[in-house]
Amino acid sequence: MLDFRLDEEYEALRKTVEEFARDEVAPVIGEFYEREEFPYEIVAKMGRMGLFGLPFPEEYGGMGGDYFALCLALEELARVDSSVAITLEAGVSLGAMPLYRFGSPEQKQEWLPRLTSGEALGAFGLTEPGGGSDAGALRTTARLDGDEWVLNGTKAFITNSGTDITGLVTVAAVTGRRENGKPEISAILVPSGTPGFTVSRKYSKVGWNASDTRELSFQDCRVPAANLVGERGRGYAQFLQTLDEGRVAIAALGVGLAQGCVDECLRYVREREAFGRKIGEYQAIQFKIAEMEARTHTARLAYYQAAAKMLRGEPFKREAAIAKLVSSETAMDNAREATQIFGGYGFMNEFPVGRFYRDAKILEIGEGTSEVQKMLIARELGLH
Repeated sequence: MLDFRLDEEYEALRKTVEEFARDEVAPVIGEFYEREEFPYEIVAKMGRMGLFGLPFPEEYGGMGGDYFALCLALEELARVDSSVAITLEAGVSLGAMPLYRFGSPEQKQEWLPRLTSGEALGAFGLTEPGGGSDAGALRTTARLDGDEWVLNGTKAFITNSGTDITGLVTVAAVTGRRENGKPEISAILVPSGTPGFTVSRKYSKVGWNASDTRELSFQDCRVPAANLVGERGRGYAQFLQTLDEGRVAIAALGVGLAQGCVDECLRYVREREAFGRKIGEYQAIQFKIAEMEARTHTARLAYYQAAAKMLRGEPFKREAAIAKLVSSETAMDNAREATQIFGGYGFMNEFPVGRFYRDAKILEIGEGTSEVQKMLIARELGLH
């Protein structure tokens, strides 16, 4: 029989992160959010807890866990705040994971211990100003000049790319042309501070205001030829695998935000009175919260299944796309309903649901828009 209960190790991790989010993150994150300030001390505490090393082997400083453990941590963090959760998600699945999956032994030994400890953050340079969902339409180039790659181009919306502890960006670049004229795409590791690598000022964003998101530019930026990550010409395939895994993680984050909306509403409706009664006694409010909980439960099962297939080594592209689609829409729906239940207070930034509402929309856009997820699902069903 199917058993969706968490085993003791997973449950202990979930509870630990839940307590950390409630006791360490929730009391202070609103101030960071409104100041649009990166929460370095919170990130450092997460590093000391081992959260950045959850899915990596102990030989690289990791915790010896798996990707599902990361997803559980992301869900619990996002129940309180998505800026902190996306910092962890991007640092692990987009920053460190490409090096672990495809990096050389030398690259792993040099970088992974710093990334898994949270001492340094990695970033993932794929999206470009003119590209968006068309990840194959890259204009950033990297050409070999002797024993160096020379990079030129611009990247947009890159998370964790400009913090004081950012260590590297793995950049997708065109390294040549194939016989059929299509671009040859490779992945190049660019350490922070490399001459010719410029990090722009932070974006002014609608949400995720306590996370770091920047535009990056490369102008005759030179790195050693040994900074090629994986095989030359396999960068696009590598990034697609990275994105498939990342969609499961983003689904977990979306479920966390959706559950956070339920949590906040349950607290509020038991205290708030209208027309002489607690508003939680009105059936209209009860039905809204019941629907929110049902959506969240369904989305959680979707990402659980996608993670299970991933860990078994089975194809999971369809399940990842479904989980990402369902969870992001659930987060958006729950944030909208939570704001409605809170009324005027829901429109105030001092209340968590105001942050949740601002944070939810990007989940339908980042790491593959909802439209892209529908395209992937249709393709997996044989519709071309």
